[in-house]
Amino acid sequence: MNRLFLFLCLLTVSATTMAQRVYSTDHEYQADVNVYVTDHEYQADLLVYSADHEYEAKGNEGKWYFVDHEYQADVNIYFVDHEYQADLTICFVRQEYNAGWRNNSKKHFMYKSN
Repeated sequence: MNRLFLFLCLLTVSATTMAQRVYSTDHEYQADVNVYVTDHEYQADLLVYSADHEYEAKGNEGKWYFVDHEYQADVNIYFVDHEYQADLTICFVRQEYNAGWRNNSKKHFMYKSN
């Protein structure tokens, strides 16, 4: 019983500390999430910091590292032209400490559902 509990705890921790490696696809049908970018933080569900290095993008905290290939990504996104087409509305921020969720009910979109 203790081993099962330990395994479940480790599984939970590893799932929640997954890096947010993001691939931007050219086709909507390949995406896990449709994303709309706004210029205003108050309109965003998530404030996103685009990390220069993969190690900076930890957890589901709005710190994204854009990868070059789909197979490297935790989540595939497609940038839509209109907010009504989006699952998630984001605003890019310049400082890492500004990144984070403004609408926690949308967090599940950034977990890949294979």
